[in-house]
Amino acid sequence: MRHQKSGRKLGMTSSHRKAMFRNMVTSLFEHGKVTTTDTRAKELRRLADRLVTLGKQDTLHAKRLAARTIRTREVLVKLFDEIAPGFGERHGGYTRIVKVNRRLGDNAPMSIIELMPPGPPATKSRPTLAPLKTGAAVPVTKEKFGADEQ
Repeated sequence: MRHQKSGRKLGMTSSHRKAMFRNMVTSLFEHGKVTTTDTRAKELRRLADRLVTLGKQDTLHAKRLAARTIRTREVLVKLFDEIAPGFGERHGGYTRIVKVNRRLGDNAPMSIIELMPPGPPATKSRPTLAPLKTGAAVPVTKEKFGADEQ
């Protein structure tokens, strides 16, 4: 049984998977978006959101934890100085996955994972319904429809 084993294996060893996600999250923060398969994008979202949350803390310990995952110093500085402060008003949901066409070689479903625009999340305003008219009531009749007449 797979109790307490989160995450997808993706058909590779754990060291290969860890290295692949470290490269992908570095590319995501460097370029702003990455095109990959659906399952890889969903797993990458977990890692990227954790790193943005570390970037919002802006402590030495958070920088050292993020440096274990991010490959280059330039991207690490970019995460803590540019990306994370832009998400100060947002509580989670720092990435967006957009499904695109299937890959030509093996017909795998492809997606683009990208960072959300900085700033607070846009709230959707709900349309207000027109108030009900209280003056016009439905007339009450004494006729009983459907009952047998005697």
